[in-house]
Amino acid sequence: MARVKILKDISINNYGRFVLYWMQSSQRVKYNFALYEAIKKANELKKPLVVLFVINENFPYGSRRNFLFMLEGLKEVYEELRKLNIRFVVHIGDPVKHVLEFSKNASILFMDVGYTKFLREWRKNIVEEIKVPVVAVEDNVVVPVEVTSNKEEYGAYTIRKKIQKNLKDYLVPLDFPQISFPPFRGILFSFDIRNPKDSINRLHFRYNVSETHYFVGGYSNAKELLKDFVQNKLSKYIEKKNDFSENFTSNLSPYLHFGQISPIEIALTVLDSSVEDIEKEAFLDELIVRRELAFNFVYYNSRYDRLEGLQPWAYETLQNHKFDERPYRYSFSQLENAETHDPLFNAAMMELVKTGKMHGYIRMYWGKKIIEWSESLEIAFKFLEDLNNKYALDGRDPNSYAGIAWCFGKHDRPFKERPIFGKVRYMSENSIYKKFDVQKYIERVKNL
Repeated sequence: MARVKILKDISINNYGRFVLYWMQSSQRVKYNFALYEAIKKANELKKPLVVLFVINENFPYGSRRNFLFMLEGLKEVYEELRKLNIRFVVHIGDPVKHVLEFSKNASILFMDVGYTKFLREWRKNIVEEIKVPVVAVEDNVVVPVEVTSNKEEYGAYTIRKKIQKNLKDYLVPLDFPQISFPPFRGILFSFDIRNPKDSINRLHFRYNVSETHYFVGGYSNAKELLKDFVQNKLSKYIEKKNDFSENFTSNLSPYLHFGQISPIEIALTVLDSSVEDIEKEAFLDELIVRRELAFNFVYYNSRYDRLEGLQPWAYETLQNHKFDERPYRYSFSQLENAETHDPLFNAAMMELVKTGKMHGYIRMYWGKKIIEWSESLEIAFKFLEDLNNKYALDGRDPNSYAGIAWCFGKHDRPFKERPIFGKVRYMSENSIYKKFDVQKYIERVKNL
């Protein structure tokens, strides 16, 4: 199965006391294919399974906001694994160090897949030093990235058919095997995550961002949002999806980022609904095609986090206009504190700061305005990266970097040339005011 890849093909350690699964990007039990494969191997070897999670306090843009959301999800993982007789161990520190230390008592290591640079670096370092076999299982996309394409794709229209032709093989239900061996009884220290509000106070963060009560982490909350979306929003998805004054998106992106719910489960739930096919297809195109285009971008383009990762036409046209006069110039703190002349931008910024999420359509406008009001393209890119990843629960994600790059023309086409943007798509406040009830949105954000 192409989801499963052997990264280190050496002999199993027959003296190992357990099978080890290092959980990192797939922070869930349901539709966790890496956990599924680890259970099968544990049953085959007649050994217990230990699931290890390592909290890295130096995680980029780590804050109380995103760590609490993660802990709320891990609490549910602990509870579900306990029902399955699987030991769940949580440590704090360097994931590479802790995985290597645990692996000394393991027969084999299973891991999920990471896509951004530092997540891939962790896995690379583990594979290089470990003394047991390593198996990676890719389950945070519907179709594995390398199955879809062996290169960076230009846009949604080039990747869509490549994904669609593989859906029948990968968009399938997953039934878990029962673990047949009792849980590991050896002494293993674990950081207590049973009360996330207490646990969070024992962690240290680089960024001072307060928690948000608008989103609570965990699979059960993701399932409630999915249920609400399918029952109350999906039937009007095409009409309402871009209207940021309404709330017709699924709001599942934070849960997808932390791997607290599988895109496969979301897609199967949507397909199983009684909503018209045209609405289902529109949502699934966003969930699968657009999202997995972002994973393709980050996986195959090492410059995804800077301007040089753009297509040549976009990079060149922006460079041709980099000295164009800006109508306004704002500092990072002015943008962060929503101190601009534009009420719509200010509302979008405050929505992100207060809730940890911003509507996808207004996020595009927000990003374009930061380009327009920054001293240089490089500064604009950095501002976008820092603001998005600092405050957004769904930040630090392949989707985040694809979204930032889109503001600069990535995965888009040339438009009529204009100042500052050149041939990159421009979004004007006038057109948005004509399409949507902007004042309604501004008032809603004020009342958050």
